[in-house]
Amino acid sequence: MKRAVAEYVAICDTCQRVKAKHQRPAGLLQPLKVPEWKWEEITMDFIVGLPRTQKGSRLLLAFGSELHNSLDTKLRFSTAYHPQTDGQTERTNQILEDMLRACAIQYGTSWDKCLPYAEFCYNNSYQASLKKSPFEALYGKRCRTPLFWNQTSEKQVFGPDIVQDAEQQLRIVQENLRVAQSRQRSYADVRRRDLSFKVDDHVYLKVSPMRRIRRFNMKGKLVPRYIGPFKILEKKGEVAYRLELPPSLSGVHNVFHVSQLKKCLRVPEEQAPLEGLEVQKSLTYTEHPVKILDTSERNTRNKKIKMCRVQWSHHTEAEATWEREDELKAAYPAVFANQPI
Repeated sequence: MKRAVAEYVAICDTCQRVKAKHQRPAGLLQPLKVPEWKWEEITMDFIVGLPRTQKGSRLLLAFGSELHNSLDTKLRFSTAYHPQTDGQTERTNQILEDMLRACAIQYGTSWDKCLPYAEFCYNNSYQASLKKSPFEALYGKRCRTPLFWNQTSEKQVFGPDIVQDAEQQLRIVQENLRVAQSRQRSYADVRRRDLSFKVDDHVYLKVSPMRRIRRFNMKGKLVPRYIGPFKILEKKGEVAYRLELPPSLSGVHNVFHVSQLKKCLRVPEEQAPLEGLEVQKSLTYTEHPVKILDTSERNTRNKKIKMCRVQWSHHTEAEATWEREDELKAAYPAVFANQPI
């Protein structure tokens, strides 16, 4: 009897869609290929949410496609909803953001004037992976600064020796990068697990709820953790898969990292609906209040706080939660329009 119950729960469609995973993240580290030459591969990522400067906001028009066509470059997009795909750029952005935070604290709205200094500092900082600074790796010599004017050598190379010296320096940098990648991979894979699927397998896709107000209890999280199952159409690389998504998810990129997937142990005869969820392109869905069931006041030491018992979309009245009236009204004023309180 016990074994039968365990087997039934393991293949239950509802259980597979609502249960959390208590395992290490799936997908072993896949280091980027070491370039054969300088500027052979360029990565780009946007830093958003920056504070306004004295010059106001600036609009950068999309000119990427024209730039790629003029330079005859091959554009490759990263895997959706998985920022670790381009961890090298994400790590660089993290350092630059730390620098700009310090500039914003000291210079306020004039922080943008420090961008050239942040660029200079990063390019002339020692990199453990390169065993030298990016400037030295690119130009073959250290950058001369006013503080250390006499600490750089006056190395002069002419003729064919320039090419030989550049190739030798490049081989050293490539070997340093390979050693660093091997070390980083050994550290990262300790906290990860290998997971793979086959074409025509069915998997569940991980989603997460989004709300604009603070929650006071756990009832607001009683929503499916996974949707699907969906059929795997193609394997992209070592840790990414292309899924067969329904028309309701036509706006979602259909290639996902293995960490966003969970294997379906038994494919139901009929695919379970998406529970009326409007899944966004970012694999999230927004819940909104349907109606206010009750009101009350919560007494604190200094004041009284008005509370509302709210029924949310995709939930029953039994799952209603208590929210602060001021926060609810600021986020969802329409719910109070025809609500007699």
